[in-house]
Amino acid sequence: MTPAITITDTPDAAIRSAILRPLIRFNESRLGGPEDHRLLAIAVSNPLTGEIIGGLWSETLSGQLHVDLLFVPETLRRTGIGSRLMRDAEAEAIRRGCTGAWLDTYSFQARGFYERLGYSVFGVIEDHPPGHSRFFMKRNFGAKIASPASAAE
Repeated sequence: MTPAITITDTPDAAIRSAILRPLIRFNESRLGGPEDHRLLAIAVSNPLTGEIIGGLWSETLSGQLHVDLLFVPETLRRTGIGSRLMRDAEAEAIRRGCTGAWLDTYSFQARGFYERLGYSVFGVIEDHPPGHSRFFMKRNFGAKIASPASAAE
């Protein structure tokens, strides 16, 4: 049998689920137990309207926090909000049994911010996107977290 291969730029949730289910089963067979995958989101909202204007989207899995998205509106940058979001996510990850965290950021984004929080680069993709670099960063939770005053965004 030759399988049919379909390429789409509009996949639905059923495709992801069909790929994910057997992958999780395979991973769990090698890990000796279930993966502890849990989402973690922290929203920043306008206090007058309730509109979400920024925040952090992450997940914990296999003892690590993965920060997928972090956005602080420009008007709130350098106020400590970003540092607080990171500290809160890390504290929850530690409560969940995580020992470290990782994320990625572009050269035009927040590498210095993350370095001030104790993250270090462990990988780089040069010229991605063209003219820039993508940095993969990690932090062991045993490492000291920068104080809010020294981690100004």
